[in-house]
Amino acid sequence: MKIVITGVTRGLGRALTKKFIALGHTVIGCGRSGTEIFNLRMDHGAPHDFMVCDVALDAKVALWAAKVLEHDAVPDFLINNAGVMNPLGPLWMQSDREFTKVVDVNVRGVANVIRHFVPAMVAKKKGVIVNLSSGWGRGVAPEVAPYCATKWAIEGLTKALAEELPAGMAAVPLNPGVIDTDMLRACWAEGAADHPKAEAWAEVAAPFILKLGAKDNGRSLSVGGFNG
Repeated sequence: MKIVITGVTRGLGRALTKKFIALGHTVIGCGRSGTEIFNLRMDHGAPHDFMVCDVALDAKVALWAAKVLEHDAVPDFLINNAGVMNPLGPLWMQSDREFTKVVDVNVRGVANVIRHFVPAMVAKKKGVIVNLSSGWGRGVAPEVAPYCATKWAIEGLTKALAEELPAGMAAVPLNPGVIDTDMLRACWAEGAADHPKAEAWAEVAAPFILKLGAKDNGRSLSVGGFNG
């Protein structure tokens, strides 16, 4: 399987990348950290490939997608994992700059990746698009309103996309559950340590994702056992 993943330089994206490779699949990934992308390239050579790309920048995503689609087969799985969290605080205290940053990465970034990868998948009428959602895309919490808004948007965007795809394809909003990552620590500080690490999550999540198919199109799913 050829698997395209965004946000591979840390957290869930990095853990998924390592697990998919261990399972024998080819991973094509992007992230914003040049240092971490270099390390991934050193650790995992061809046929895997990793590139620095900020998904919030449509022109950058277009260049990345063109490179991938020119040199590699159309992906079997497209996983939109890249995401950021807002600074904690009431909605009225969120600056326009911070609010825009969260929307640009978490919503526009997903749309950018879909815009440049999915046409090739649609042409072959095959492939699964997995957009990482959140428990906060189906519920809410104080002080994370911008993040909640973006993940609710991902739920709606993905379900609408599911109705546009040809038979045989699937688009799935996937709640990963509660995992001890840098993002969770930004919210819960040391309380995040009470939850599973990303590597343990990937042991379950990677096989779960690989089983997704047309039968799951438009379904809001969750990785079992990681909901706190």
